[in-house]
Amino acid sequence: MKKIMVFILSISLILGITGCSKKEITPVSRETFALGTIIDFKIYDKDQDKANKVIDECIERIKDIEKKMSANIDHSEVMTVNKNAGKQSVKVSDETMYVAKKSLEYSYITNGKFNLTVYPLVNLWGIGTKKARVPSQSEIDEAISNIDYNDVVFDETQKTIYLKRENQGIDLGAIAKGYVGDEIKKIFIENDIKSAFVNLGGNVMAYETKVDGSKWRIGIQNPLEIRGEYLGVVRVENKSIVTSGNYERYFEQDGKRYHHILDATTGYPADTGVISTTIITERGIDADALSTSTYLIGLDEGIKLIESMDGVEAIFVTKDKEVYTTSGLKDRFELTNEEFIYKK
Repeated sequence: MKKIMVFILSISLILGITGCSKKEITPVSRETFALGTIIDFKIYDKDQDKANKVIDECIERIKDIEKKMSANIDHSEVMTVNKNAGKQSVKVSDETMYVAKKSLEYSYITNGKFNLTVYPLVNLWGIGTKKARVPSQSEIDEAISNIDYNDVVFDETQKTIYLKRENQGIDLGAIAKGYVGDEIKKIFIENDIKSAFVNLGGNVMAYETKVDGSKWRIGIQNPLEIRGEYLGVVRVENKSIVTSGNYERYFEQDGKRYHHILDATTGYPADTGVISTTIITERGIDADALSTSTYLIGLDEGIKLIESMDGVEAIFVTKDKEVYTTSGLKDRFELTNEEFIYKK
């Protein structure tokens, strides 16, 4: 018996509730559906017409990126590359080239755990769709045989991407939302927005500070409970906060849960003892890629990787209900759920 669970609004981070101040401005709020999730905008500006125009511009930008990078849109640049695998190179936009190369960078960093060419495996499992199923071992082996990030050829001069073998494919699903957050931030800067909060289905962009100058208080989702239940709070300003967890998209079959974070080296959902990883850093594209990467490589290697990077912090939650943070969060993270143990 198969049970499919797809949390379209995958809110792994929620805005902590704080008291209002005299300086507080009622935000211009709007929701839209894109990138397979609900996106929530809150812009704090006295000029509401301006704020609404900025949101309009952001939505158009999101739709443009989605049309180029989605693996669920038949004629996107990504799917055009995949359909021409082993046949010919495909001309892509500068931004698709940039995001794909960043994905390749993290493929090297994780020795292929995070993998630009994971599409055959993602397509096989179908997690998050009505076609979700547990493939046979022979199907998984075949999919893995077509996964090799060394087979991606970038031509910067011609602006093309080429996959060396048929049945290969690239997937930017683990990094594109982070890039979208960065592009939204650019629009805020261009329009002189002072304070804003955007939730891209769990990818949070806390822009600058709250209107009273205080830091944003972001709740970290309890991965063992329904969305909106959080285990702790972290204080940030002008940061992207991205969480990857086994609760976001999954299905259940014969009493076992199969989540969407697939290990390209084994062919199965990752099982490292970590059930949630949160990355806090300035650029969304790095936060997005690193949240998946650290989930895939596990606690010890994940902490080691983040501690080696400047301006990046992380929160790890294990299946044993232990919470670990990197050194820069010791004074900014507060555990609020007594069921968990904070391993400082």
